[in-house]
Amino acid sequence: MEGHQVSIDSTKCIGCGVCAKVCAAHNIIINYKKAKTLSDHCLMCGQCSAVCPKEAISITNYSVEQIVKKEENRLNPDDVLNVIRFRRTIRQFKQEEIPSEVISQILEAGRLTHTAKNMQDVSFIVLDREKNRIEQMAVSLFRKLKPLADLFSPMARNNKIDDNFFFFNAPVVIVILAKEKTNGILAAQNMEFVAEANGLGVLFSGFFTTAVNASHKIKKALNIPKGKRAAMTLVMGYSAVKFLRSAPREKLDVSYR
Repeated sequence: MEGHQVSIDSTKCIGCGVCAKVCAAHNIIINYKKAKTLSDHCLMCGQCSAVCPKEAISITNYSVEQIVKKEENRLNPDDVLNVIRFRRTIRQFKQEEIPSEVISQILEAGRLTHTAKNMQDVSFIVLDREKNRIEQMAVSLFRKLKPLADLFSPMARNNKIDDNFFFFNAPVVIVILAKEKTNGILAAQNMEFVAEANGLGVLFSGFFTTAVNASHKIKKALNIPKGKRAAMTLVMGYSAVKFLRSAPREKLDVSYR
């Protein structure tokens, strides 16, 4: 990545070789009992700096410092499965404000998500003040497209595109941008887990994501930078509906070779 460099303090390095073993780019060797980089061509993933027992390795020009791991944090597997089992797409929200610290936690989950090739290409647009205006732009677009969709889809014919078609009066909407869509989707999943942990309900809005990418007007209103697209949109708030049981699903389809 541009602007970053692997820096190795030879006075601290003890030559243990752990950094070389975890280097995905195979860019570190142990030479005369000291770690050494082979070239400046590196993913800058930070694995080496995270694993060094003597803090001899750092990645330059990051504004956010690394956090020292003080204890092992392990989630209860049954609890995790139950979160997945009982989570539901929410389309009815309470008119209750989400605390700013909760929004910050959700965004932090997105920021910390791993990305392919360590691209770190994911960014976020939080819609609150401009939410209604942006939604109406998408509503206008979909109303123009609906007659065509009605010809092919009975489900489309049953859908009414009202003024709250995309956001369902939810208090906050987060548009996730990325150069590589998969990176944005991974961030969205992590963000949903943190939202659920804070008692929020979430809707993954593929409809609004499609509207953003199809409309130059909406892209301009959101000030989406060149080279990025909307990967997913998270509509979130406190659920006005309480679900009492899991939804039916097909049995596990898996093969072992």
